[in-house]
Amino acid sequence: MTVLLMLRALDTSPRGLTEVEAENRLAGFGPNTLPAAHGVSWPARFWHSLRDPFTAVLFCLGIVSVLVAAWGTACVITALVMVSCALRAQGEYRAERAGAGLRDLVAGTASVQRRAAAGAGSQVREIPVDDLVPGDVVRLAAGDFVPADLRLLRARGLTVQQAALTGESAPVAKQPVDVPTGGAIAHLCFQGSTVASGSGVGVVVATGADTRFAAVHGARRERTASAFDRSVQGISWMLIRFMLITPPLVLMGNAALRGRGLETLPFAVAVAVGLTPEMLPVIVTACLARGASVLAGTHGVIVRRLPALHDLGAVDVLCVDKTGTLTRDEPVVDPDRTDPDALHWAGVCAWWTLQTADLADPDPLDEALLDATGPEDWEAYDGVEALPFDPVRRLATAVVRGPGALGTHTLAVKGAVPEVLECCSISEEERAGLLRRAADLAADGVRLLAVATAQRQARTRGYTPADERGLTFCGFVAFHDALADTAQDAIRDLGERGVGVKVLTGDHPATAVRACRDLGIDPCDVTTGEALAALTDGELAELATRTTVFARCAPADKARIVTVLRTHGHTVGFLGDGVNDLPALRAADVAVCPRDGVDVIRRSADVVLAKKDLTAIGHAVVAGRHSSANIASYLRITLSSNLGNVIAMLAAGLLLPFLPMLPAQVLVQNLCFDAAQLALVYDRPDRAALRRPTAMRPRAFLRSLTGFGILGALADLATFGVLAVCLPGSLGPEDQADFHAGWFTENLLTQALVMLLLRTGRHAVGGRPPGPVRWAATGLAVIGIALPLTPLGPLLGLRPLPALYYPLLASVLTLYAAALFALRRREGKPASPSGEPPKSFGTGLTGSS
Repeated sequence: MTVLLMLRALDTSPRGLTEVEAENRLAGFGPNTLPAAHGVSWPARFWHSLRDPFTAVLFCLGIVSVLVAAWGTACVITALVMVSCALRAQGEYRAERAGAGLRDLVAGTASVQRRAAAGAGSQVREIPVDDLVPGDVVRLAAGDFVPADLRLLRARGLTVQQAALTGESAPVAKQPVDVPTGGAIAHLCFQGSTVASGSGVGVVVATGADTRFAAVHGARRERTASAFDRSVQGISWMLIRFMLITPPLVLMGNAALRGRGLETLPFAVAVAVGLTPEMLPVIVTACLARGASVLAGTHGVIVRRLPALHDLGAVDVLCVDKTGTLTRDEPVVDPDRTDPDALHWAGVCAWWTLQTADLADPDPLDEALLDATGPEDWEAYDGVEALPFDPVRRLATAVVRGPGALGTHTLAVKGAVPEVLECCSISEEERAGLLRRAADLAADGVRLLAVATAQRQARTRGYTPADERGLTFCGFVAFHDALADTAQDAIRDLGERGVGVKVLTGDHPATAVRACRDLGIDPCDVTTGEALAALTDGELAELATRTTVFARCAPADKARIVTVLRTHGHTVGFLGDGVNDLPALRAADVAVCPRDGVDVIRRSADVVLAKKDLTAIGHAVVAGRHSSANIASYLRITLSSNLGNVIAMLAAGLLLPFLPMLPAQVLVQNLCFDAAQLALVYDRPDRAALRRPTAMRPRAFLRSLTGFGILGALADLATFGVLAVCLPGSLGPEDQADFHAGWFTENLLTQALVMLLLRTGRHAVGGRPPGPVRWAATGLAVIGIALPLTPLGPLLGLRPLPALYYPLLASVLTLYAAALFALRRREGKPASPSGEPPKSFGTGLTGSS
């Protein structure tokens, strides 16, 4: 469609709309805002927490406890569920409020041409961006945000930074086109992009939900289960199966061997509860909330979804864009590939074009030229005239007067290589050779400007593009992307922690490869987005193991790579800041965004960084592993202890003429153990546990815990033997209170030992635990010994034990501790607290460079 037909279709003109027309259209089209993103309320977050699988299991156990009149158990379980849900909801609600305070992408106002009435002249005024309507004529200047989708009517040296939409690191030249051809979009500017240089005037063709920005925003997909979700669900269902089997076994065993009926149902429920790590929701939420709080206070990292902190700890592949992550959003002159004479004249051209043409701001390449040169290059000349860069000529020319050069003007010309060479007085053979040299330099990942000069007789009439002929070629100026200050050290640290970095970028392959090599990353086999279409998911997964750089990637390509990596067993994090990254962010286990990312990305991210810095990612990964290691400690400790107790309870229930422990005693024991384990939130895992990705895998836990559980059961059975020796009634009905007291004491003492010996980390065994864990285990042991001797003992059905019991129990505990120590040493305890080393890619590092 031509410009004239487009203006007619929008019922507007180059002078803009009248105020009345604008008001009517605003009522019809609505405000120029993205579709509303409603925040999740605190009650809704609380309800979502209740839907957690394990929380739901605990809630069902609480209901069963009510049905069998086990009121104490029901109250404790309900309180734990409520506390856990409240902690999780409050943490995520605070993170959401903190994220809402980050600045929006779209500018607050726009410069619009409006008319007071149909016959009046147009006036330029600032109006809120929300009030823009189709048909408005908007003026753009360097540094402006593009407030809506525009078709250009006029432009002067206009370049637009649209990396947020396309991932391109370099500004894109824009120019008005009367009749667009093919899929060309050079005449369109999209909402969410930024004017890098020049100026322009465009007519609004789409606002609000009809913009391309909103289309990408609306195309997001529902996220699949993350690593944390899969871990919790797997462990939950493993425990659910045990809990469903245990009560029927207790009831049937007691009915068959002891003739007991439903009177053992409360005990059966207590056994099921005893197997349950009922503090798991509280411990998980407290560990994650503490880690998120430390990150926010120390490193400015906002965790918007608490389970994402665990996912960060489990990440073994981090996918990043190049621009702004590995490199800064600015080019720098490459002195090794730049001709000095060309750099001098390019700096003169950049400075005097900026001054003489009265441009508001230099574009990124001119800024780099001014940084690489200095006043000694510019101030020796007087500016006469300038022909700014435009996308048609692809040249910029400054006309200057040199010192002592009366009657002579010098034209300093810089621009795209083919256009500059076309204006030079050189042979075809020389031109072909220079083009080959330029191609070789471009293949090495640098961007080039060609520079030429010409001497002209001084004159009073102005200069035109026709004067850009017969030039003398000076040489090339090469640019490369400036490396991010902390990128190299951060990538090395991530590699040492077992996190492989994959670069997914929309840039040219050579540009991406150059940045990776400068950072010491081996790019291996570079793959482009076009090549991915012919690959199956299996072939792509195999390719990803040897590919570090994926270039020319469309948004769908990034999402597919992330999805394939996850499908083949990897936990994937994605760091992005543009709308083009949204599909990949939604596909990743954990989505990370810098604070200055676009608004829609910040709302979709799980973690928001204070700045786009891989060092902050490293801190977040360590915090995630710290929290996950403490959660794994709790699971290992409580499940191994509970499994041993359940095995012993089942055996004792079948062998003894009375219940091995009363429901009230089970409840008190569990309360004491649970309260002590809260200290694990403040544990400091061994450094070895933080060196590799943490992944809580149910099967690995089951294998690891079976041995410890059996040892616990053997210790309990040995204690039964000690009690048979110490009690005169040989464990008859009259010895019920003594048996309960002896097993109660032994249980709490073994649980204290387990807390000290089964903490996470290769060297946790024999290492000195931190103060909170040490004091909690000591307190647990004191309660186990002292409670039967206090007036509270008889109230719980406990009474003091014979003195002989304690030295014999000490022998059992010594043997139990030695067996635990030996089994833990034999396992070697890998750094991953799951007991199963995760799969991970190589880091791709070639050296320190």
